[in-house]
Amino acid sequence: MEKKKKEILMIVQYPENVSPCQRFRLELYKDILAKNGFLVTTKPFLDKKGYAIVHCYGFFLKKIIALIKGFIGRLLLLFQIGKYDFILLQREVTPVGPPVFEWLYVKLFRKKIIYDFDDAIWLQAVSEQNSVAGNFKNAKKVKNICKWAYKISGGNEYLCNYARQYNDNVIYNPTCVDTGKRYNILANHDVERITIAWTGSYSTLKYLKMVEPSLKALQEKYDFDIKIICNKKPSLNLKNVKFIEWSEENEVSELASCQIGLMPLNNEEWSEGKCGFKLIQYLSLGIPAVSSAIGVNKTIIEEGVNGYFAHSDSDWYRTIEKLILNAGLRKKMGIAGQEKIISQYSLQSNENNFLNLFSNSTENSVSLDRSVRIWLRNILAGTIFPIPIFSRIKTANA
Repeated sequence: MEKKKKEILMIVQYPENVSPCQRFRLELYKDILAKNGFLVTTKPFLDKKGYAIVHCYGFFLKKIIALIKGFIGRLLLLFQIGKYDFILLQREVTPVGPPVFEWLYVKLFRKKIIYDFDDAIWLQAVSEQNSVAGNFKNAKKVKNICKWAYKISGGNEYLCNYARQYNDNVIYNPTCVDTGKRYNILANHDVERITIAWTGSYSTLKYLKMVEPSLKALQEKYDFDIKIICNKKPSLNLKNVKFIEWSEENEVSELASCQIGLMPLNNEEWSEGKCGFKLIQYLSLGIPAVSSAIGVNKTIIEEGVNGYFAHSDSDWYRTIEKLILNAGLRKKMGIAGQEKIISQYSLQSNENNFLNLFSNSTENSVSLDRSVRIWLRNILAGTIFPIPIFSRIKTANA
């Protein structure tokens, strides 16, 4: 008799194939999970229409509708939650409000939550486009979810150390790329005209301003292009800037045509939580990088081996200039960088580590009896108010 496959419910914020943190931390492993006997179901909070407007200015009413649809989806999910063996939760079940759903999953449904995050999400950080949402964000819920989680998956040691304050079962799980099938190109450094790259989402575009003065000074002496791969066009006072709108199809090919990568960051607590994914992308393609010496960047970059650190305008100028002038150096550093990613930040190197998130489990899920099903139905029908809800939960768990 064939052994029943374990089922994983992947709870995320966005639709599949659009968010880097989901794609490279969770979605990347779906084939591996399937080969190891798991069935994976993904449930995003936002649908594709909601995702299309969430990072845009305006559209207030449409954003409210998207939020309501997301909450309805989470409520309906309560009726399906019983069949899953694991819940792989990235960041939070809902983007606003207290951790009610997380509490229900663990305390009522007795589910194993594997909690994954790759930013310092316990800090209050809201985009300009959704500043109103800041009034409803609840960053403090992160510590509670950490306490309730079966295991925690942190993108760097800074994040893991935060989680270890509340949970002993924390696994360092770096953000990785597939160096076998996708990030397997080596950039060409024997070119007449250099292209300097920056890639990332709209939320990190602000950091480019740090290196703008140095790039402007370099352009007075050297002729090179600057390629920005992003989901929003940058506003830079520089020449020869090529904006490439990001897509899953072009992210590798566009980046692989560059020779130098940049990752500037502000020296602040939020930056300590970043997982250096830009550097991982650059180095995986044999592109040496210049970055701020902050957080995990100091682990990924080996000074003078696969890249350089910059602490000031003069540092940015000096290190970028050194790479512009020496193709042999770029090639040597690029090869060293690619080797490091293959050995430490690739899907292939992290496969067993990721699977360990689902190991050593014991069955502790319980099926829902009729009274609980009625209770849930009444919640969705709006016939139970918040205080009676929690009093009934307490009674059910007494």
